[in-house]
Amino acid sequence: MGQNMFRTGFLVRATHTLLTWVITLILFLHNTDLRRCEEQGELLLPLLFFLLVALSVLLYFAVSLMDPGFILTDSVKGSNEEMESMIPQSLTPRLRRCGYCLLQQQPMRAKHCQTCKRCVRRFDHHCPWIENCVGERNHRWFIVYLLVQLLALLWALHIALSGITPTLTWEQWFRVNGFLLAALGVVGVFSMVVMLLLGCHLYLVSISCTTWEFMSRHRISYLKNFSDEENPFDRGVICNLWDFFCVCSTVVWEKMYTRNTPNSV
Repeated sequence: MGQNMFRTGFLVRATHTLLTWVITLILFLHNTDLRRCEEQGELLLPLLFFLLVALSVLLYFAVSLMDPGFILTDSVKGSNEEMESMIPQSLTPRLRRCGYCLLQQQPMRAKHCQTCKRCVRRFDHHCPWIENCVGERNHRWFIVYLLVQLLALLWALHIALSGITPTLTWEQWFRVNGFLLAALGVVGVFSMVVMLLLGCHLYLVSISCTTWEFMSRHRISYLKNFSDEENPFDRGVICNLWDFFCVCSTVVWEKMYTRNTPNSV
């Protein structure tokens, strides 16, 4: 894990951490709701905000440094029969071989990441902001991170607005509120981006589809035999969400389901 941290993603992770704590410091130092609560001896609100920010940073590093589901070469040997049993015989696609790894057979729903130089199970996408892939093992934690990050950003947005001080002239107003306005702009942009990302991922999870499958459906061998309206991995919104967020059971993401029967094939 330590080697992974100091790889190419070190600069990105350091930038994220520095930006987060600089904005947090600005909100605490200016005349915002946080500062007023501190002056009045009401420390609960500042403490909760600090803990929320700290939690978002911890989740960021957890998702960033976590194994997303990298496939070892010897972990898929002898799995042909098991893989074929999950697919309807009439729709069995040609089992793929990765052209970059030494994998004899690339598991269904896996994809080779050109950045990480590895194949990832249930590949969703490679996220440049965490400098890691989002896949089978860290996808749910990625969504939890987005949710916590969005809560922290929206709260920071409210706190920044509470600190804007009116003045007599525009020049004086910009000088007094300059740092808060900069923080407000950064937080506002990131709030919209995170909200959009969270909404898209929750939608895709609810239909049991990955970003890669949604964007590249017509180029994926195991989806070519299905119409645009069909998703062979969809079991319904409730079952899809349960399978995705429930950590008490192991889910075989490669199982295909037909529309005519609720049982897996």
